[in-house]
Amino acid sequence: MIYLRLWRAEPTERRPAWGLVLILVGLAMVSMTGKSDAENLPPLRIVAFGTSLTARGGWQSSLQTRLAACLQRPVRVDSVAKSGETSSWALTQLDRVVTEEPNVILIELYANDATLHRFVSLAQSRRNIGDILDQLHQRLPRARIILMAMNPFSGLRGMIRPFVDSYISAHQAEAQKRGIEFVDHRPGWERLTPDDLAAAIPDGAHPRPEVASKIIVPELVGHIAGRDCGE
Repeated sequence: MIYLRLWRAEPTERRPAWGLVLILVGLAMVSMTGKSDAENLPPLRIVAFGTSLTARGGWQSSLQTRLAACLQRPVRVDSVAKSGETSSWALTQLDRVVTEEPNVILIELYANDATLHRFVSLAQSRRNIGDILDQLHQRLPRARIILMAMNPFSGLRGMIRPFVDSYISAHQAEAQKRGIEFVDHRPGWERLTPDDLAAAIPDGAHPRPEVASKIIVPELVGHIAGRDCGE
């Protein structure tokens, strides 16, 4: 009797799924490459240019962290700011801003112009901010310039700024005339109750940094990134 041994293929489920393995390896490589590219991008350089609302603001580190997470690239936020100074002082600081070679410049320079005792007229303030915007655009033509209106004032600090809204409007008009962006943070503060607002800005001018970060930073992140990045 002759016995024949028939060849039988292994069940397909026992064969290595080479096609799937190659696909998974390819996806992993793409993912790793994307991560490497993001990490290798140069930092987005931002300069916050302003008064004590910037110098004492405390919102810059939160902006740096949250914007970096949103854009998936490094972000560096530096400040050129001084408490009590005006737009006339700011005109003398343009070299410092330009030296940083920023990609984005955030500007708030109306708050002290509007105080009665510093004698910066509305017309002078408007000329100053127009000159600042023109020089920055000329010297940093690829930089994105964003003018800002910050928090409200109250108490004595509000009393010495009776026409602050007119100064904001004048600066906004100069920005609009040049096609420069304007971000108004005041609506965010107005959503607080009177008691919460008083607690958030205890001296009537300078917000607590943690509250400023909650109100100012999401607005700036969304505006700079061009999308809602969530919390």
